[in-house]
Amino acid sequence: MKPPSPADPVAWNAYLAEGNATQPRKRVAADVLITDSDGRVLLVKPTYKPGWDLPGGMAEANEPPHRAALRELREELALDVAPLPLLVVDWVPPHGPWDDQLCFVYDGGVLPHDRAAALRPHDEELSDTAFVAVADARALLRPRLGRRLNAALRALTTGCPEYLYDGSAYPEHR
Repeated sequence: MKPPSPADPVAWNAYLAEGNATQPRKRVAADVLITDSDGRVLLVKPTYKPGWDLPGGMAEANEPPHRAALRELREELALDVAPLPLLVVDWVPPHGPWDDQLCFVYDGGVLPHDRAAALRPHDEELSDTAFVAVADARALLRPRLGRRLNAALRALTTGCPEYLYDGSAYPEHR
């Protein structure tokens, strides 16, 4: 069947909507790298999964990743930060029950000592927060997230965002 012409906007939009409904959807996560004045990294302890994580979370339907990151910081930590420069995009392949995912990491800047010391979980999704040395953060995070943290720290230094494949440098030959 021949697709309708854009000259017929109603039929054209219905045709595009049908195509859109059959396209795959990506899960999107948006995390934020925040440090304190001593260079320690902010980690959060979610109540809904084991271990520690970077602050942030999942984007809602049709929500831009940077806005998801800002929303999650406000909801979970009552924290507002300046606009977020992008540090990392990581494509994570399907694993366990999950489809593939795009994970963004943004630069949340440096919190002064007083704001860092006052930071506490603000909703039921977090049980704890901690500013920890980078080496300790790497040890507390799941391996893929530790590699993502390393890439974010490199991007802070170089000023160039990094694209990762499952937490590692993107293999050009894939």
